[in-house]
Amino acid sequence: MKLPKIPLAQTIIQLCIAKKMKHIVISPGSRNAPLTIGFSNHEYFSCYSIVDERCAAFFALGIAQQLQEPVALVCTSGSAMLNYYPAIAEAYYSSIPLVVISADRPNHLVGIGDGQTINQKGVYQNHILYEANLKEDIIIDNNSSIDEPTIIKNLENKVDRFLGLQKDLAEFNVDEINSAINSAIINRGPVHINAPFNEPLYDMVDEFSVTVKPAQPNFVSHKEDLSSYAQSWNKASKKMVLVGVNAPNAIDKKILEFLANDDSVIVFTETTSNLYHDEFFPSIDKIIAPLENADFEKLQPEILLTFGGLIVSKKVKAFLRKHQPKQHWHIDETKANDTFFSLSNHFKYSVNQFFNQFLSDVRHMESVYKPYWSKVKAYRKVEHEKYLENCEHSDLKVFEKVLQSLPNNAIVHSGNSSAIRYMQLFNTNKNLQVYCNRGTSGIDGSTSTAIGAAVASKEQTILITGDLSFFYDSNALWNNYIPNNFRIILINNGGGGIFRILPGHKNTDNFDTYFETKHNLTAKQLCAMYNIAYQEANSMMNLKNELQNFYDVDRTPKLLEIFTPRENNDQILLNYFKALV
Repeated sequence: MKLPKIPLAQTIIQLCIAKKMKHIVISPGSRNAPLTIGFSNHEYFSCYSIVDERCAAFFALGIAQQLQEPVALVCTSGSAMLNYYPAIAEAYYSSIPLVVISADRPNHLVGIGDGQTINQKGVYQNHILYEANLKEDIIIDNNSSIDEPTIIKNLENKVDRFLGLQKDLAEFNVDEINSAINSAIINRGPVHINAPFNEPLYDMVDEFSVTVKPAQPNFVSHKEDLSSYAQSWNKASKKMVLVGVNAPNAIDKKILEFLANDDSVIVFTETTSNLYHDEFFPSIDKIIAPLENADFEKLQPEILLTFGGLIVSKKVKAFLRKHQPKQHWHIDETKANDTFFSLSNHFKYSVNQFFNQFLSDVRHMESVYKPYWSKVKAYRKVEHEKYLENCEHSDLKVFEKVLQSLPNNAIVHSGNSSAIRYMQLFNTNKNLQVYCNRGTSGIDGSTSTAIGAAVASKEQTILITGDLSFFYDSNALWNNYIPNNFRIILINNGGGGIFRILPGHKNTDNFDTYFETKHNLTAKQLCAMYNIAYQEANSMMNLKNELQNFYDVDRTPKLLEIFTPRENNDQILLNYFKALV
């Protein structure tokens, strides 16, 4: 086995093994050569080579999202690590563990105009849980040139002293690496390990020359007396549970049944909540969009209980900010956002831990709250189906047909902006697992994330995305690991269609260029370049035919590009919401 000679690189590799960090996403470079040599030659690791660092980071995010465990990113010095930043921010707000290991120049070469060198310390400081700035090894070398001041020469009678210094440095580095990785594991988020390496970078040895002592993560359990909160819950006749981004199969079924069978409780879920029950209320915007002020007052909860990640629906956020609950409780082991400006309690539990303790003290209550809104939900469903039955070829109609076509047990990744908002309008097949990068809600890495998820998952993964998101992240296809059963459904309406729905002056040169960003691009040539089977559809009949065998296993990944009319989609959607009244 070939290993890097540099002790610091060996230390990092051994601690990654000790922490069971198996997946390593590497972008090529020279300064990170010691790490690349060590990771890629060790049988423990599964290594991936992704050239574009922005795509590499989102690819790693997709793997970590599926496995719910840290994934390492390895890059060279300089601007390479800056390209990780969008995915780092997404991981931070989505509570996904990523470990960035950036190679750096030795300290004496930073800030003097040396090539491929930036100030790497503190780059991610606002969007990481921990930063470990490691110290470079002390090297004893009597033959070194004078331009490497960190190399100690002519030590004769000082060897013991400097060996002691190296031991202190090694212990410091081990402590810092342990702290960083443990923070990613415990607090679920990104961390940064900055590792300075001195030349020579490519020297190798056959065995480890250093030993490390891993520190195990120290999970702190929180427990408090919930009896007073149970009393408040039992007195309230209008309780709303709002679930954001949530991992599939994460919540005990008995908890879902308890909430579903209480007439004083409405459970609002989103496509990304991955929670399904006939008594729950998916497609929040269908319920809320047509409401008048009097209806909002009827819906206003006394207690709002939230868990999961960030919320997609702007309408429910606007509603709860204007019609605030008397109490807002949030359940999360690490953080709570005051999204509705009414947060009163943060319970630092897992959702299952909280409810398993809480439910023993609460009871169901007779109330008209859920029965009333269940009738509204049933009415909206009828009007929804009536409108879609006569709807012409458009984004809305395409989403209906595409979502109906998805195979059971698939993993579905949604692009941001229009894609996830259209998906919110439909009841999702409960056998699907749905994901979207809602931490920062950016369009920049949806394809890369979906490919990473496909690599980590055993199920077929399908990306549903808009055109701007797809073309923005087209380097995601520069990837040698895309499974043959990976599918992309690209809905191409010739621009940023969501901006036509927002307030603004449409159909002007300024709007077309700077907001909607009108274009005539197609994915056909990209698919030819990356060996992805290409299909296209521009009508509902054509779409039906193209979907028939689209998900079948084949020799290559597939992309289906669906063209919709750029100028009609916004009015069709606005008319849809009017029809729900």
